[in-house]
Amino acid sequence: MSKKTNTAEEKYDSYELEVLAIINALKKFRVYLLGQHFKIVTDCSAFQKTMQKKELITRIARWALQLEEFDYEIEHRAGSCMKHVDALSRYPVMMVCNDTLTSKLKKAQEEDDNIQTFKSLLEKQESEEFFERNGILYKYLNGRELIVTPKAMQAELIKLIQENGHFSVGKTEEIVKQEFFIPNLSNVVKKVIVNCVPCILANKKTGKKEGFLNPISKECIPLSTYHVDFIGPLPSTNKSYQHIFTVVDAITKFTWLYPVKTVFAESALEKLKQQQKTFGNPIRIISDRGSAFTSKLFNDYCDEENIQHLQIATGVPRGNGQVERIHRTLIPVLTKLSLDDSTKWYKYVDRLQRILNSTISRSTKWTPFELLVGIKMRNKEDILIKDLLLEEMAKELLEQREFLRNDAKKNIETLQSENKKTYNRRRKKASLYKEGDLVAIQRTQFGAELKLRPKFLGPYKVLKVNSEDRYEVEKVGQHDGPNSTTTSADLMKHFYA
Repeated sequence: MSKKTNTAEEKYDSYELEVLAIINALKKFRVYLLGQHFKIVTDCSAFQKTMQKKELITRIARWALQLEEFDYEIEHRAGSCMKHVDALSRYPVMMVCNDTLTSKLKKAQEEDDNIQTFKSLLEKQESEEFFERNGILYKYLNGRELIVTPKAMQAELIKLIQENGHFSVGKTEEIVKQEFFIPNLSNVVKKVIVNCVPCILANKKTGKKEGFLNPISKECIPLSTYHVDFIGPLPSTNKSYQHIFTVVDAITKFTWLYPVKTVFAESALEKLKQQQKTFGNPIRIISDRGSAFTSKLFNDYCDEENIQHLQIATGVPRGNGQVERIHRTLIPVLTKLSLDDSTKWYKYVDRLQRILNSTISRSTKWTPFELLVGIKMRNKEDILIKDLLLEEMAKELLEQREFLRNDAKKNIETLQSENKKTYNRRRKKASLYKEGDLVAIQRTQFGAELKLRPKFLGPYKVLKVNSEDRYEVEKVGQHDGPNSTTTSADLMKHFYA
């Protein structure tokens, strides 16, 4: 029999553990031992002597009382004669030791036909570059004696070195060059590192970012495409507003800013329904993959209203750049307006919306209000304009509005072309992936506790190839990351391992 000690028993000294083992054995076999004379054989002489003492410590005394009901005698036997008892705790484990690296290299050289041929030539004629020592072929290079590494051992050797620190290609090459000679070393090292799972997940992608700019084609119809998003949290107001729900019309750049209390789907739908009462429904809505926009409630609403809902790839905010640019302007302006009391930002939102919509847009060369309505917004400085001008503007409204929208479309396309050229100078063609390919995807959420976590997650399997370098992927196995998502080529890398 055997028994594992508990937390308290682990603190007993060896003598007490010996006594405890005897007590537990007697308890287990008590029904067989009562009324029988038996012998306790032990290699613990202290136990035999202690049982003869009159004064015992409390724990041992308690155990001695338990022994009183048995008819036994104690026999001491030396530990050298008790090997059969110690067999289980001292069971020898056969250990298989790997050959040393040198002996493995020697064996691999013996199995390499090219190296054996070279050794045969060295026996006939000496070489200034190569020599043999203890059956191993070496090469002189830059004053160093380097072991010629057989082809069969090259990847294993580099992997062994690389796993000690997961260094870069250059650093790994330098370490290898100190002791070993491998032809085309750089290519072999790159091949090993590109198949190293920790390196695939931890290293950032280097060089130019992949993927060119793909501007969204614009229809010359206002209110046909909405870009939507939340911004916040902001300091809570007296009415508990902490966020702003932003809606931007793609063609006119007209912007609606709605203070809201939460970033849930209910808040977004409340404002879209409010907008629907005046402007009707758009043809499509473009959003990120926030929980409000991926919710069943939001998508059911889009289906019921026959609105096409497009979600940008995770970690690629440029796909919803219309809103992102508004938000970059919004925060600093609200900060300046509410310096005295940051919780008062709410009262400046309407004013800021009016300013945004009455300011000339860089992309369209017109104000959003003009493109949407066809006339200039009447601000304070416009009140003194004669009523006759209003009548004249009304006559030309339809013609002027069509002209403005066509002109705006041309200006947008011109700016998109310029932006595309500028953007693409810093980019390279995106890598291509096929359905079924294994890939790693870039982690898009970071925080203080995630700084040392891998930069990439994987492996993932490519389920579908979409346009504009976008891919739908699904998790393979158990690891960090979403079960499925949509991502872009510049946030992916091949999972070669």
